[in-house]
Amino acid sequence: MLLLIKYTLLYGIVLMLVALGGMFSEHSGIINIALEGIMVIGGVAGVLTLTMLPASMPAFATVLIAVLVAAIAGMVYSLLLAFASINLKADQTIGGTALNLLATAVAVVISKHFSDSGSAKLNYSNKPFLFSIGGLELSIFVPLGIALLIISYIVLYKTRFGLRLRACGEHPQAADSVGINVYKMRYAGVVISGALGAIGGLAYIVPPVQTWNFEVGVAGAGFLALAVMIFGQWKPFHICGAAMFFAVFKSLANIADSTFLAQLHWSSNIYNMMPFVASMVILAFTSKNSMAPKAEGIPYDKGSR
Repeated sequence: MLLLIKYTLLYGIVLMLVALGGMFSEHSGIINIALEGIMVIGGVAGVLTLTMLPASMPAFATVLIAVLVAAIAGMVYSLLLAFASINLKADQTIGGTALNLLATAVAVVISKHFSDSGSAKLNYSNKPFLFSIGGLELSIFVPLGIALLIISYIVLYKTRFGLRLRACGEHPQAADSVGINVYKMRYAGVVISGALGAIGGLAYIVPPVQTWNFEVGVAGAGFLALAVMIFGQWKPFHICGAAMFFAVFKSLANIADSTFLAQLHWSSNIYNMMPFVASMVILAFTSKNSMAPKAEGIPYDKGSR
């Protein structure tokens, strides 16, 4: 049970952070398919920071600097998607896919440059990111993720900025008519998405292991986060529940052989499939009540108002 809780929280927080990033972007009207690539860029930036920081540095400072560097890297990388989607009015899906492909290539080149062995593997210390509560080892990203979840809800639903951001995703022409700069709000949504996605990428890579091969990227976690966002109906706390739902089955796939479930002799792939099957069934019955922003994916042209 402790292992199940540990892996569920570890993987659930990752999915939640990245899905919250996608939520901000889509509430502004931009579909962020590039979450996978943003996770990779955030991960490589954070890991490189860990390899360069002195071992004598306090754990809190190490974590803070690595998270900030990862977030900044994700924000900068997400600007490519924002420029292509907002200024050039390019197809957002194609732009995001291109950034996903580019991110892994960039990460491999960078990691090989800084690796002693010349491979894409980087070694680092994950000790500052781990702490124990009653025999349960957890990641520092668990409390950080809970804090960011609460902040995301407050920003989105309790502030003027959040109201304007959602207006730009629902009806940008109406928002523009009352003086809201739609382009700036969409840039803000994508940049916030980049920060959260990059932190999620660092959370995916660092706590579980002390060596990471960037040739594998983040193994599709960014696309899984998109499914979590849709399953959570673009609402922060619903996204949190959806992330934990996905994470339970992902965790079962990892530990099933060491529990009573081993008697069923099921493949781990079955547990990995369960949340997707459940999502498709639920979405099939609830698609008419979808809470997706009405103007997501539609380039805004000020002249068309």
